[in-house]
Amino acid sequence: MKRFVSLMILLFMVTSISLPSAFAEEKTTTDLVDNVSSAILIERDTGTILYDKNSKEELPPASMTKIMTMLLIMEAIDQGKLTWNEKVRTSEYAASMGGSQIFLEPGEEMTTREMLKGIAIGSGNDASVAMAERIAGSEEAFVDKMNEKAKELGLKHTHFKNTTGLPEKGHYSCAYDMAIMAKELLKYDEITKFTGMYESYLRENTDKKFWLVNTNKLVRFYPGVDGLKTGFTAEAKYCLTATAQKNGMRVIAVVFGAPTSKERNAQVTKMLNYAFSQYQTHPILKRNQVIGSAKVSKGKEKTVQVVTSEHLSLLTKKGEKTEDVKQKVILNKNINAPVNKGDRVGTIKLIKNGKVILESPLVANKEVKEAGWWTLYKRAFGMFTKAGE
Repeated sequence: MKRFVSLMILLFMVTSISLPSAFAEEKTTTDLVDNVSSAILIERDTGTILYDKNSKEELPPASMTKIMTMLLIMEAIDQGKLTWNEKVRTSEYAASMGGSQIFLEPGEEMTTREMLKGIAIGSGNDASVAMAERIAGSEEAFVDKMNEKAKELGLKHTHFKNTTGLPEKGHYSCAYDMAIMAKELLKYDEITKFTGMYESYLRENTDKKFWLVNTNKLVRFYPGVDGLKTGFTAEAKYCLTATAQKNGMRVIAVVFGAPTSKERNAQVTKMLNYAFSQYQTHPILKRNQVIGSAKVSKGKEKTVQVVTSEHLSLLTKKGEKTEDVKQKVILNKNINAPVNKGDRVGTIKLIKNGKVILESPLVANKEVKEAGWWTLYKRAFGMFTKAGE
């Protein structure tokens, strides 16, 4: 038996669909959305583009920037580098942020939970910078992480200069990239508990009680909308990355450059109505579902469980017959310790008629530290004595 796992393939049949990527060609004209600079509509689990209008045009994203800020916060929590109840201190620099804010004072402390609420609902620039400083040490270092994550996600039309979306030369994104960021953020189910709140309070038990009202009015007025982030500056005009879930299907709609907030909401509403009237999803696997285990070389533990990194579904037109699809799991060769929770250790593919229709990372479900020399010696000695028997 080989010492390392070089390749493991699991094949089995599931109820499924016809090729979802073909849908992208059905509704790519500009007849659905108007009066905005650019727009896109995607189904979250598959990433299938259901509608596109100038989605690669580079434009100022305003406070939609905070989708990436929130993504890095959620990643830090998921990896155990940050806790929900940890008190985060506000620096003088963070407290000095203009624009949307929750009026943090220098030296004031709030929990991660409260800070995230201030970012998700109140679009707090001060809270965004305070969290950036906690995670990376400085806003500049955090912005580097934002751009690294954008590169990791394959975003070619995004570059960040700050964590807030305040106007700055060279700070831009596009509707497509913003939808992919939102797709990644929505891996973390907890985020919609914040972005889906219409109103809430901060500092509830003090004389500085602060009322937050979500700038995304669709959270209140469109059934199923539970996020994600609005944006507005004089340059960017009215922007919105929205998400909604209905009958098990989650979609993401993005608009840049609407002339008014009312028009922004109207165009997003049209996209959401279109998606829910025309398509349906068929859930396959949930996030963090165990797929198998992989051997780890030189680790304190010899194996690590392999789990899905996101929800996986298949997409069809409403009423369309489903077809058989195969799952294929491929684990990376020679996985070496240390392994961090969330590290990519493989890939899962959904295959129809020999063609890959969906591909998603598989990740380690926990940390595996590097083994010490004594552990490795005992293992080697054990293998040697067994071999001599």
